[in-house]
Amino acid sequence: MAAVGVLAVGFVVLLAVLALLSLFFVFRGLGKDRKPLGRSNGSIRTLVVVGSGGHTTEILRLMSGLSDTYAPRYYIIAETDQMSEEKVHRFEREKHPGKKDMYEVQKVPRSREVAQSWLSSVFTTLYATLYSFPLVFRISPDLILCNGPGTCIPPCAAGLLMTFLGLKKVSLVYVESICRVETLSLSARLLYYLADHLLVQWPQLQQRFPRTTYIGRVI
Repeated sequence: MAAVGVLAVGFVVLLAVLALLSLFFVFRGLGKDRKPLGRSNGSIRTLVVVGSGGHTTEILRLMSGLSDTYAPRYYIIAETDQMSEEKVHRFEREKHPGKKDMYEVQKVPRSREVAQSWLSSVFTTLYATLYSFPLVFRISPDLILCNGPGTCIPPCAAGLLMTFLGLKKVSLVYVESICRVETLSLSARLLYYLADHLLVQWPQLQQRFPRTTYIGRVI
């Protein structure tokens, strides 16, 4: 619990500091020369944070149930996760053949590596956040969909900040992993009171954490 407290404090501090940095990026017009994907009139610009391993399988299974209204689609993947990137490209080719201009894959630094200490992860999360904030502000998503792990925290923080600053309402949906049966993951606990919807796959988990919504098994 002490580790969670340290990260929670660090998370709040990041939001405060990066509020000023993000305002600077906005007023500088960062990314004005960037050509947006597709046409978004009447659609939902969707940012999908892709984890690794089973997280990738779960998030793509969720994406398979979404209509073409959720477009353009922007996938954020940890910079060292080549396998997940390949899975995303294969998924898009199979579900949306001939529509390469409706999705994009972006790489970001990892917030926390496996077995990394909690204290040092505060600093790596800061680095990932500094990288992610301008990216999310350029994308300007209507929806952020994620299921962990720590890679999702910086993009979610950027989306929350956009809402807080009144730039636009960014809906945040977090889907907890199937492997979480009794307790929430660290990412889910950090976003527990911040996400618009926090979905779980086990009924006992919803009973223990009443702000969540039970949706059954995704895979």
